[in-house]
Amino acid sequence: MAGVGGMAGVDMRAGSLPIRLLHDRVLVAPREDSADRRSKAGIVIPATAQMGKRLSWADVVAVGTAVRTIQVSDRVLYDPEERAEVELHGTTYVLLRERDVHAVAAERLDDGLTGLYL
Repeated sequence: MAGVGGMAGVDMRAGSLPIRLLHDRVLVAPREDSADRRSKAGIVIPATAQMGKRLSWADVVAVGTAVRTIQVSDRVLYDPEERAEVELHGTTYVLLRERDVHAVAAERLDDGLTGLYL
């Protein structure tokens, strides 16, 4: 069930009721490497450190019915300050709008036109 509104290994049920994402919503699981980061010298910089605006990567686990450019299992770049969190079965996910996603990284996009390798 990984098509429109599908999930990749996540039970989309709130208790006993099924859940379907609507419109342009994208449900993502933040990547663990997005929290703390290391300097070139190996010093751990906590996610709470005040630095310039830093975007984060997340893995897409579900998409709404109107999402056109993002698919389940893509990796997306988003602003962690502009997000809504939701907890499903003890796991915290981030709910975004498709327009709030800054970039998509996926094998299916390898058409040689971007010039970037993430």
